[in-house]
Amino acid sequence: MNDLAGKHIVLGLSGGIACYKSAELCRGLSKAGATVQVVMTEAARQFITPVTLQALSNRPVYGSRDVSGFDAREPNGMPHINLSREADAILIAPCSADFMVKLAQGAADDLLSLMCLARPIQSVPLLLAPAMNREMWAHPATQRNMAQLAADGAILLGVGNGFQACGETGDGRMLEPAELLEDLIAFFQPKSLAGQRVLVTAGPTFEAMDPIRGITNHSSGKMGFAIARAAREAGAEVTLVAGPVSLPTPRGVCRVDVRSARDMLEAVVASADSATVFVATAAVADWRPATPSDQKIKKDGSGQPPVLHFTENPDILHTVAQGERARSGRLFCVGFAAESHDLVNHAQAKRERKGVPLLVGNIGPLAFGQDDNEMLLVDAQGVHPLPRAPKLQLARQLIAEIARRTRATA
Repeated sequence: MNDLAGKHIVLGLSGGIACYKSAELCRGLSKAGATVQVVMTEAARQFITPVTLQALSNRPVYGSRDVSGFDAREPNGMPHINLSREADAILIAPCSADFMVKLAQGAADDLLSLMCLARPIQSVPLLLAPAMNREMWAHPATQRNMAQLAADGAILLGVGNGFQACGETGDGRMLEPAELLEDLIAFFQPKSLAGQRVLVTAGPTFEAMDPIRGITNHSSGKMGFAIARAAREAGAEVTLVAGPVSLPTPRGVCRVDVRSARDMLEAVVASADSATVFVATAAVADWRPATPSDQKIKKDGSGQPPVLHFTENPDILHTVAQGERARSGRLFCVGFAAESHDLVNHAQAKRERKGVPLLVGNIGPLAFGQDDNEMLLVDAQGVHPLPRAPKLQLARQLIAEIARRTRATA
């Protein structure tokens, strides 16, 4: 997906070992559809060459020792003006502790700091990806500088935790390129759910027969995880209750891992009281073994399978939709129906049975495990198809629809 198509990003590199990650970040920005203009400090050039960044961005790399920032390659000799005016955003990655001092104090002794100072604050956002040793990160001076930068309108993207090049472990690592790319994409998405608290369920449930075996389904969780990401991109505070899947947690999303349908119900009920939107994407098992065995069920040589008795699992969506918050209009509920055939009739019947204003239907075998999907929005007025597309694209369309409907009922 060309999530950054039409965007022009100035990627600034200050000095730090994390510069090696900036090459992958530059490539990721380009693959997402952005044009990338790299500007490097002299310290950054000690860690990675301009040739590498030029090859990846397909543009000349800027970086001057001249305090004035003037460059003969520019018709007016003023790259600090021209580069900042062309940008949709300036991203400094890595942003060293030293460079944060420059930004906080308004120093301008190289092209990158001069360009940041000269940028139009109201139209060109400045995003910072700090990178430094854990002690430098925790130092009061660094924390003061970050507070000042935030007060001045810069956007701090946070840091990672882990092993550092110095041999120590802790906070201060630059976020990974994929994380920074996800943050930048989210930054440009409309904030249609700002102030909302969204609760999403995703993936299958696993209902144990014995300590070894169980009953589940083919749901990969990709659609629910995409919806959680899209809701966070739209400015919501998101809680994701996930069945047993191995997907990475979307940036900025609070994840609660569960296993069975009853586990999922407990987690959902605990979060539903503070939610304003509930999207029940999970493919919850309708049935579970009534009495799971404490030990592995063994073959007895008779050739006859064991007799299993089943009991119905709790209906999570119906439970939440019939709760006081949903009935009072303070919680907007969206259901999902994964069917194998006759989608329209089954989806319409399920929406009425569950008592929700909006239900999303899809054909399960064509959706489970796939990176794309096609969906049917079902409400009291009829059905509205969403053609096959990447799941994240469909998730953003669904979130926009939820935002429109919640605004209309507010």
